[in-house]
Amino acid sequence: MADDNAVASAEDVAELTERWRRAAADVENTRKWADRNSARQREEERLTVTAAWLPVLDNLDLALQHAGADPATIVQGVAGVREQAVGVLARLGFAPVGEVGEPFDPVRHEAAEVDRDSDAPPGTVVRVLRPGYGDGDRLLRPAVVAVSAPPGLEPADRTEPGAAHDTGPDPQPEAGRDGG
Repeated sequence: MADDNAVASAEDVAELTERWRRAAADVENTRKWADRNSARQREEERLTVTAAWLPVLDNLDLALQHAGADPATIVQGVAGVREQAVGVLARLGFAPVGEVGEPFDPVRHEAAEVDRDSDAPPGTVVRVLRPGYGDGDRLLRPAVVAVSAPPGLEPADRTEPGAAHDTGPDPQPEAGRDGG
């Protein structure tokens, strides 16, 4: 009877080992499939993005062919190509960020200047120095902006090179100053 149990146990071990090998092979095949699928999807996205930019390149080529034309026409053409490029970015999910008049948002804006003379409410974008691009949580880059200053904000004290630094009040009053 013990021999029968040993034979049955050996058969069970062999069957379980075979099942484990099949499961391990299935896991490996699934991993390989996922890797191939991911690579294929990245390639399709790369092709989609590249194809979206081809009309922009075509229009830049046209602008270069007309380089000897009237400068106003060239400027108009370049402005059109820029508008087209901004449209491509927007279709890819990266619309322009940063408009004059909107409240400053440190996530979407980078303050490069503070405008103390602006009549705009404090903390308002008064100039866009470089537009940002993004949408929702995805930001390619923040907009670089000038922001209106809060009332009473004074410029930082600047010491001229070579000028003496003020170290505050003298530790001992001068004789005769306080009448003492």
